[in-house]
Amino acid sequence: MISISILSIKEDINKIKEIDKLGADYIHYDIMDNEFVPNLSDLSELPLLNTKKDVHLMVYDIKKYIDIYKEIKPEFITFHVEATDNIQYYIDYIKSLNIKVGLSINPDTSIELLNPYLDQLDLILIMSVQPGFGGQKFIENSKEKLDALKVIRDINNYNYVIEVDGGVNIDTKEYCNSADILVVGSYITASDNYINRFNLMK
Repeated sequence: MISISILSIKEDINKIKEIDKLGADYIHYDIMDNEFVPNLSDLSELPLLNTKKDVHLMVYDIKKYIDIYKEIKPEFITFHVEATDNIQYYIDYIKSLNIKVGLSINPDTSIELLNPYLDQLDLILIMSVQPGFGGQKFIENSKEKLDALKVIRDINNYNYVIEVDGGVNIDTKEYCNSADILVVGSYITASDNYINRFNLMK
């Protein structure tokens, strides 16, 4: 599956509408507070899009942003293990809203921090770049985390999907064979032909 990040075109509604017509599985909303990561991104004022929404919160005030983005009726809301000591609270809160819940980890974070929650998660998001900015180079050892999470899921019959975000393109997708959802941003949005790039990734 493909989830297209609109981070680099967030100010251009016409380009976002083009992305919305491609037939992607999801549109990926990168939400940043300029505290958890050194960048700011607020997509709450976008008009309603037809594609399913995949909301990635890179913020400290998690509940505030859940309450903002629940209004767009996303398929997933994902938050970071590094952003809170109250992971269980936010898992329960998102589920109470009938929204699927995801947990994300940064490149330097061990997947072992996810262990207490694996049986409750709908999605795990592996960051394959340092979060905060698009257009970065894929960190190749992210493949090890993706592969390990797939094995853990298969052994334990867990239900989460595995998503990877950062530097994903036609050259790096070979590292992502264990992922179910590829977040693709600038490879598509920085091109002159969205349809061609999207079809290449599919």
